[in-house]
Amino acid sequence: MEDIEAIAALQDSVRRRLYEYVVEQGREVGRNEAAQAVGVARTLAAHHLDKLAEVGLLNSGSRRLTGRSGPGAGRPAKVYSPARAERSVSLPARDYRTVASLLAEAAEEAGLDSRLFATARRRGEADRGPVTPCGDLEEAMGVLAARGYAPHMEGGGEDGGAAPRVVRMRNCPFHTVAERFPPLVCGMNLALLEGLIGDGPVAVRMEARPGGCCVVLEDSRNDGHSKNNAH
Repeated sequence: MEDIEAIAALQDSVRRRLYEYVVEQGREVGRNEAAQAVGVARTLAAHHLDKLAEVGLLNSGSRRLTGRSGPGAGRPAKVYSPARAERSVSLPARDYRTVASLLAEAAEEAGLDSRLFATARRRGEADRGPVTPCGDLEEAMGVLAARGYAPHMEGGGEDGGAAPRVVRMRNCPFHTVAERFPPLVCGMNLALLEGLIGDGPVAVRMEARPGGCCVVLEDSRNDGHSKNNAH
């Protein structure tokens, strides 16, 4: 019932936009910022954000947004961040997560890594279909967003000393199984995205980071990295 209540909370369009905004930021967001981002009053935003926290879709806390401390720094403000817990509803009840974990365990024990990676790449290529490989990072971000990876751009800038642009993903669609079998599932994910993005100017490589997807994308024409095809 808790999952049903959490998902039902997103039926309200304003609440859903606030939730999507906080998730897209990948950090703590204050009430004023969230209200301005979706174009509603602060009091209305506060009501909906608290409801999202109540059903477990967001985490809530408090901190000073001014960056100062001590007398005159102001009162701590309430902030919200994405909750890590997964929510799903299936009627009638289905348990695909257990099936995925069992299949991953069997594949790992049988040493089927390379066959799984090859299958994942073929699936990515099949999903891409006759479409040419992604021509740039912005196009690749659209592909990733449609599949729930929550991509965001890092680096770049006007000055020549800026770090190269890379696309990282705040969400791993295979998070639960990847936690139990990281080499197997992360390698599968890498191969899947290699097939989906295609052999073009966008390079796909492994770079594990806590709290996000283990794969990053970059423009292979502007940096020294090459694709990681170790699998």
